[in-house]
Amino acid sequence: MLIELHLRVEKFTFDIYITIIEKIYEKEEEDKNMLDFRTETFLMVCETMNFTEAARRLHITQPAVSQHIHFLEKEYDARLFSYHNKQLYMTDAGEILKKRLMTMKNDQLVLKQEIKGKEQKEESLSLGVTMTIGEYAIVDKLANFLLKYPEMNLHIHYGNTTQLLTLLDQGIINMALVEGNYPKENYEHRRYSTEDYIAVCATDHKFEAGIPDSMKELLHERLLVREAGSGTRNILEELLMARGMKIQDFKHYIEVENMHTIIVFLKKDCGISFMYKVAVEEELKKGILKEIQLSDFKMQHDFDFIWEKGSIYSGKYCEVCEELA
Repeated sequence: MLIELHLRVEKFTFDIYITIIEKIYEKEEEDKNMLDFRTETFLMVCETMNFTEAARRLHITQPAVSQHIHFLEKEYDARLFSYHNKQLYMTDAGEILKKRLMTMKNDQLVLKQEIKGKEQKEESLSLGVTMTIGEYAIVDKLANFLLKYPEMNLHIHYGNTTQLLTLLDQGIINMALVEGNYPKENYEHRRYSTEDYIAVCATDHKFEAGIPDSMKELLHERLLVREAGSGTRNILEELLMARGMKIQDFKHYIEVENMHTIIVFLKKDCGISFMYKVAVEEELKKGILKEIQLSDFKMQHDFDFIWEKGSIYSGKYCEVCEELA
């Protein structure tokens, strides 16, 4: 009787022990899942910069959003957001965490594609290119790349520099080849080429104020310019700003969201423009267009491959750069 009672006690104790272990394991798994969810909450707050809107999009309460952010601040021992005049701002620590978490999130998407591709014996790459580069600077090399790697599923996205940076940050593209300025501290980058940036017009163009010698003497002309966010326009805006001028100072200007259309307008002598020489090399050789020689203007700029800093796929992206060089 005593032995049977002892065995029952031991079994009861063992069952309690197993239950406790299971509860601890479940709690650890819950914490892991909650950490993932807190990460998603943090990124949503980064996107909306509003706790209420983040809660609405995530279908949770605002106090829950606050709890998730406080947990992460405790976890990383740093303030991630701060308020100033009732406006929410991200701290430097918040900026770092956002960038690293976005890279991890986007790498996970690529990893899923890689695993799926291995099963189907395929490989995928999403590349963003600006209009000038995509139409005039890299098409032939991309064609050779595809011929060399027929198993590659290549997705090419066109956009201006600002748009491509957004697509890159969102994980929609893996790499981008850009012509404009960008925050180099936020991205891995590899130079593709260095290109001349020139002023150009029709060969028979008659200047309103006589043959110009400086950029300021072009203000009487009609300027053909790309849309805001374009790398080509961004370079021009910085050049003008350095001389105390802006696009609006030109007598007339036309915004066009397509480089090919600007070139057609130039050939029809509808105005002047500033662009990369590579876009009009053929027209310059044929004498259809001419470079406007200015004493205070000579410019070169890099075309750069970029991708997310810290990506586990940096090695692969470097290989792609070498193949397309």
